[in-house]
Amino acid sequence: MPLVTLREVLVPAAEQGYAVGAFNANNLEYVQAIVTAATAERAPVIVQASQGAIRHAGLAHITEMVRVAAREVPIPVVLHLDHGRDLELVRQCIEIGFTSVMFDGSDLPLEENIRLTARVVEWARPAGVSVEGELGRVPRVGVTAEEVRALMTDPDEAARFARETGIDALAVAVGSVHQMTQQRAVLDVPRVAAIRRATALPLVLHGSSGVAEDSLREAIRAGICKVNFATSLNVAFRRGLAEAMAEDPAGVDPRPYLARAREEVATAVRERIHLLGCSGRA
Repeated sequence: MPLVTLREVLVPAAEQGYAVGAFNANNLEYVQAIVTAATAERAPVIVQASQGAIRHAGLAHITEMVRVAAREVPIPVVLHLDHGRDLELVRQCIEIGFTSVMFDGSDLPLEENIRLTARVVEWARPAGVSVEGELGRVPRVGVTAEEVRALMTDPDEAARFARETGIDALAVAVGSVHQMTQQRAVLDVPRVAAIRRATALPLVLHGSSGVAEDSLREAIRAGICKVNFATSLNVAFRRGLAEAMAEDPAGVDPRPYLARAREEVATAVRERIHLLGCSGRA
């Protein structure tokens, strides 16, 4: 089916108390694995391209890969720009056919973040494209617990941010950490609930690969509707590739290696769709 917007899959999630998986894709095998897994689970899915993935695969290539994959399946598929910090790239994604974009102004002062995010919303609305903004900052692995808490989203600032930008979804910092390879992070669930009350927006969790499963489930009940996964898919891809190459170290055809990596990513995606309560929601 044709690509759909972020709003189209998150509004039902918010109403019914589940979350939609947003999975970062770096190449063809990732795209195929994500869409195939979601189809098997009869779940809506968000395929994300980061700025790094776009540099690697090319903007037109990744757009068409996801568009073709979506056209061949009966589930809702969103094509989303993840962590867009380059305004020109955000504009290009809107123009080329992404159905959702994120402008990440989380490193900016609040006033500047509001101003630039609102500008992106002005570009996106005429094109029918959803916009995700971010307030607070999800740090990278290596920070202390005190540093994580200092960067968390303030509910009062979130209310103003939502009101003055007109975004469709808000990415929040509530205790997750980017690039964690073990599921140890515990989220500030009361803060999630307070932000949801303050904004009435679907909330987004970044850095989810390292969040403990019970904590993630609680956060979904409190208002998290979109959950991003990248590192856990990279770990699965690398594991599949390494195992296949170890079993056939003399092979010269890369396709069997890539097929095994694709299978591992698909398994990881299905596991996370189950965790989010998203199976059967398409």
